[in-house]
Amino acid sequence: MSVDLMGFLGVVLVAYVVPGPDFLVVFRSAIEHPAKGRAAGLGAQAGLCVHMLAAAVGLAVIAARSPAVYEAVKLLGAAYLVHLGIRAVLAARRSARERRADRERRADRERPAAQEPRGDIEPATGPAPTGARWRSGFAQGFLTNVLNPKAALFFLSILPQFVDGAGSTTRQIFFLGILDVLIGIVYWFVVVAVAARLRALLARPKVQHRWELTTGWLFIAIGVGVAAAA
Repeated sequence: MSVDLMGFLGVVLVAYVVPGPDFLVVFRSAIEHPAKGRAAGLGAQAGLCVHMLAAAVGLAVIAARSPAVYEAVKLLGAAYLVHLGIRAVLAARRSARERRADRERRADRERPAAQEPRGDIEPATGPAPTGARWRSGFAQGFLTNVLNPKAALFFLSILPQFVDGAGSTTRQIFFLGILDVLIGIVYWFVVVAVAARLRALLARPKVQHRWELTTGWLFIAIGVGVAAAA
């Protein structure tokens, strides 16, 4: 089996360096918790494996040649990105309300005992369990890539350019696809490590609020852009 590895590696590295929806998902998840970021990265690569398998067995050819199938996947992906954006925006607003309520509670505690309002205060909810956090990150990464028709077209149109026609096309596509997935895992783990360094900065309430709003609206804008191009 003879493939153009150097040319393929160059294309793959450029494709990963240019940020896309999967980058935003992994980075946001890593800011929330490194474990969730790693799960999102693994989920994103699992989504690529679906496209790799589809390309290897020829299903991606059917999707590319059927406008209805392609547009359906495209609109599903756009809807999911908008869904993630709305969730992020709502989370930002909810955290802002919780901070206001927390300030009010602290102000109430500083009052004299006679002036304290009656009634119990509900305890704040703790962090999500590790298992739930991992599943959430993996699902977000997986759905972001598996519903991205551009990933299918990458395996369909780019990979064959580096395949030796004298060998088994299916085997070579699997080889290059697995190499792509492994490179991506390393790349996402590096992204998570960088994001972990920024957690202290983004943990500040005002910065976190702006970050959630900005990434949320970015998701919505990307999703609307994808749907508009359908």
